Amino acid sequence: MKKMRKLPVKRSFFLLAALLVLGLSIALYYQGLPMLYAYLIGISTITLLFYAYDKFQAKHGGFRIPEIILHIITLAGGTPGALLGQQVFRHKTTKRSFRLWFYLTVLLQVTGIVLYLKYT
Repeated sequence: MKKMRKLPVKRSFFLLAALLVLGLSIALYYQGLPMLYAYLIGISTITLLFYAYDKFQAKHGGFRIPEIILHIITLAGGTPGALLGQQVFRHKTTKRSFRLWFYLTVLLQVTGIVLYLKYT
């Protein structure tokens, strides 16, 4: 009998996030939103849900979402959802290393937007 290989945890959460964002973005697009807005709302919503899930799991000793996944979906455009999740759920607000990476992500995104606007 063949052994089934398990996907690593990080890859599993990454694929789950990608599929959820894709599905929600497509649904919003077909509701009439421009693709960029549909994507940004989709990624922010899924990021917020991931923060909520991770906080719930942290409180109840369950299976947590790796921090790198939270950073990746934030970097991919989920910053509004991450910021809201941190405030609403009081999650990841005291861990210094997490906050540093979060603020570096925001700085990178703001720099990218400024450069885009300057040169277009």
